[in-house]
Amino acid sequence: MKVTVVGAGNVGSTCANVIAHKELCNEVILLDIKEGIAEGKSLDMWQTSPINLYDTRIKGSTNDYAATAGSDVVVITSGLPRKPGMSRDDLIATNAGIVRSVTENIMKYSPNTIIVVVSNPLDVMTYCAYQTAGIDSKRVFGMAGILDTARYRAFLADALNTSPKDIQAVLMGGHGDTMVPLPRYTTVAGIPVTELIAADKLNAIVERTKTGGGELVNLMGTSAWYAPGAAAAQMVEAIVRDQKRIFPCCAWLQGEYGMKDIYLGVPVKLGKNGIEEIIELQLNADEKELLTNSAGAVKEVMNVLDGMQATAK
Repeated sequence: MKVTVVGAGNVGSTCANVIAHKELCNEVILLDIKEGIAEGKSLDMWQTSPINLYDTRIKGSTNDYAATAGSDVVVITSGLPRKPGMSRDDLIATNAGIVRSVTENIMKYSPNTIIVVVSNPLDVMTYCAYQTAGIDSKRVFGMAGILDTARYRAFLADALNTSPKDIQAVLMGGHGDTMVPLPRYTTVAGIPVTELIAADKLNAIVERTKTGGGELVNLMGTSAWYAPGAAAAQMVEAIVRDQKRIFPCCAWLQGEYGMKDIYLGVPVKLGKNGIEEIIELQLNADEKELLTNSAGAVKEVMNVLDGMQATAK
């Protein structure tokens, strides 16, 4: 079993490190365009194996996609990180070019792989990878919902002074300010969260979740990496171990939720074949409206990408 992580920045290196520590595969390839970065970080991580007691080999490569040949799963984290005051949409032109190039090279050496996209703006970069890869959409999807629900659950754990292990939640829509947390589907050890916290406090947590990425950018001057890297690794685990786990992921909709030809965050079943099922929840009128608004925001940016591609032809 072989997993490649493209992009040896903070998110990519964190993802590779978690995958190795969990021994999800025999070999992790960490690839980056910057000379020596992937090799150095991989060597540093490998030297923790006698301390942390794992066997997964980690190898770095500078832009040599031949090293990625035969990868079962590829995680794409490449791209320009957000800076303070920069929206995800500002990144589209640069990162679309990067994601397109990466996907072309990956498919050349691993035509049967499953692709997990982490690059921002997430929903549109997943769309870009899907267009470029030319494979079944069940094998190209994005990491967003796991990260967003993790933030939501972490905030709730603080507010309730309880273990985050007991909190389950669903979140839908685009990765950004229009995401749709669903308190109606949020539970603590099976207890509806609405029975444990006041409505105003819950709404404040929902709003904080929507801007969770921006909060970290403002604090650190760059995007988060520990939680995004761990979230992507959790998706890899569900795939390589065929766990059939139910996660919110950025998936290609073809009629589900009344939407077509759009990548959007929805609950899915993840296993060895990638997305094995898209789960349709029975949303109420308010939830449907929020999801429709979120889809509209995502579609606008998808249209920008389509316009760029049309102009380039």
